[in-house]
Amino acid sequence: MALLSVPEFGGDQRSSAPPTEDGGAVPGIVRRPRFRMLRGGQEPPARPTLTQLYHAQRLGMVRLAILLVDDLGSAEDVVQDAFTALYSRFGEDLEDVDNAIAYLRTSVVNLSRSVLRRRRTARAYVPPHEPDASSPEDAVVLSEEHLRVLAAVQRLAPRQREVLVLRYWSDMTEAQIAETLGLSRGAVKSTASRAIDALEKIMKDEQS
Repeated sequence: MALLSVPEFGGDQRSSAPPTEDGGAVPGIVRRPRFRMLRGGQEPPARPTLTQLYHAQRLGMVRLAILLVDDLGSAEDVVQDAFTALYSRFGEDLEDVDNAIAYLRTSVVNLSRSVLRRRRTARAYVPPHEPDASSPEDAVVLSEEHLRVLAAVQRLAPRQREVLVLRYWSDMTEAQIAETLGLSRGAVKSTASRAIDALEKIMKDEQS
């Protein structure tokens, strides 16, 4: 029976990693195609596409970003840039969905840091102003019951905020957070503990 050759992935070659805080990239490892054999007439399974991933993950990534940057417009820009970087890195057809989602999360965190850094720079030169009132679209992304907690989260130190958001809003494990933020699992655990203590104190002070 005839055998067909279809691409598989393995081995290493250099490529770009998720965008860093300054919009650049750092070297990473991707897998080089090799081939496996299928018997004649057997079709390889269809690969998931970036378009499918966009529809499945966009809202969750916007929720993650808005908890980091506290602004829906900036959060949507961050997520759009993250998906653009993902397309540049992997193309439309995705070999590994879990790897693509991890790449997205790392991109969102790094790009959110960049937004906050630019915002701090701008505030050094522009007089402070009142933020715009929440729009109906904001209410779709953030439920009313979370607004007070979100306000307290925004007062945490940046690394504490990142760890807490990834752990309790994105439901990521300590290992996933460590990989996303480039920390050890021990550092993630201790940072989360300090963040919870700080959050409780902030909310208690607001009630007193």
